Amino acid sequence: MADSNQTLERLAQVIAARRHGDPAKSYVARLFDKGTDAILKKIGEEATETVMACKDGDAHKIVHEVADLWFHSMLALAAFGLSPADVLHELERREAQSGLEEFAARRLQELEREREGGGA
Repeated sequence: MADSNQTLERLAQVIAARRHGDPAKSYVARLFDKGTDAILKKIGEEATETVMACKDGDAHKIVHEVADLWFHSMLALAAFGLSPADVLHELERREAQSGLEEFAARRLQELEREREGGGA
């Protein structure tokens, strides 16, 4: 199997190449032409379909729907000038931390932002 990072990077390059293409000939170009809301709507649809596939317990459907969800999430990343590498770096950063520590750190940051905003 190909290196996953390389697969994601190749897909990001395909998305970049098709983003400004002809919306009549490219699904990627069509979604970008419709705007960010269309991309976000697709992510919501794919997330729901992923949940439904998981509820059914069909491994093939789960993989298919997660692939769709990842693909549309990559469109969102591209729309906001981000890449799969940005997500992979965040996941690598989190590897050294337990999930509970990560949650506590985020909660602390939220509380600090609230305090700073409350005094303004």
